[in-house]
Amino acid sequence: MKKILRIINRFNLGGPTYNAAYLTKYLENDYETLLIGGKHEKSEKSSMHILDNLGLKPIIIEEMQRSIHPIMDRIALKKIKDIIIEFKPDIVHTHAAKAGALGRKAAYELGVKQIYHTFHGHVFHSYFGKIKTNIYKKIERNLAKKSTKIIAISEIQKQELSEVYKICSKEKIEVIPLGFDFRKFYENQTEKRKDFRKKWKIKDDEIAIGIIGRLVPIKNHVFFINVINKVISKSNTSLRIFVVGDGEEKENIIRKVSAYNLDYSSGDKIATIQFTSWIKEIDEVNAGMDIICLCSLNEGTPVSLIEAQASGKPIVTTRTGGIENIVVENKTALISDNNDLNKFTENLMSLIKEKGKRTLFSELAIKKSKDFDYSILVKNIKRLYENSL
Repeated sequence: MKKILRIINRFNLGGPTYNAAYLTKYLENDYETLLIGGKHEKSEKSSMHILDNLGLKPIIIEEMQRSIHPIMDRIALKKIKDIIIEFKPDIVHTHAAKAGALGRKAAYELGVKQIYHTFHGHVFHSYFGKIKTNIYKKIERNLAKKSTKIIAISEIQKQELSEVYKICSKEKIEVIPLGFDFRKFYENQTEKRKDFRKKWKIKDDEIAIGIIGRLVPIKNHVFFINVINKVISKSNTSLRIFVVGDGEEKENIIRKVSAYNLDYSSGDKIATIQFTSWIKEIDEVNAGMDIICLCSLNEGTPVSLIEAQASGKPIVTTRTGGIENIVVENKTALISDNNDLNKFTENLMSLIKEKGKRTLFSELAIKKSKDFDYSILVKNIKRLYENSL
């Protein structure tokens, strides 16, 4: 049986962990896989429960951190090389930037024949200044030369990598969308909705609006609060807003809420705007919501929107990354350009006012989510491995 070394940046809650975990688990009859990665950051929710539920026991490399750290990176690279020498993989498959840099360098230098890298997102805009961004692009171009194939998670991402940022030729890129197990999102929705809304004292006539993800600048939560301030002033409907997640930007977001003199709570107190921190049971959160929002400046494939569709929730989002490959514009989601305050507000107001539109969006959203079933991901990756021999 051939061996795969699968390397992920860190085990935090998000698309890369799901992707790596499902591939490790559901290719086990065809490949012996060793999963390794870094530890989640303090402000992030651990994803170890996902691995535990699948019976996976990864190796944690503590030194592999998200930010660049010459000493820690050197130690992490040495540990990855040691694992390659001992495990002797036929394939090394890396997921996301740091794992991609260290993992591909180690695999190439040790003569691994098949090297794959999945771009779950990229840092080529809205993260850093021009000089730093150009350095990252040069690094990725060099690493692409060392790769058997590059995997993009959407057609839009493929176009960006090949034509906009010139990371490699389009012929070297395979588009394989993320995959998920949606059973918990499809099951017991009515009961979960009732329980969530009871816990947070959401009245039957109140519209609950959620935004789910790390509280970091790239997710643009301050823009979301600007929208909510306008919506609250315009709407005749009672609203409840749920900010689910945590991160470095939390205090800045709360300051913006306070500046607008909006009612909020970051604890158990019931308020108009509820900062819940991380909630592991996202299926229960989604069940309790009426609308899900995303305001990001840059995304790969946002998991929160895929899960929202699986829960049958209408979406209001910015036009970023692979959004248009995962939603159906004007049928499962209303989309506006980045930082277009008036249009985003208009879109959100439209779904608040029109229950019939929310119902229509909900029905198609569930159908659309089936495009991202994990079985499709597993089949496509297996085919890629076999065809690249």
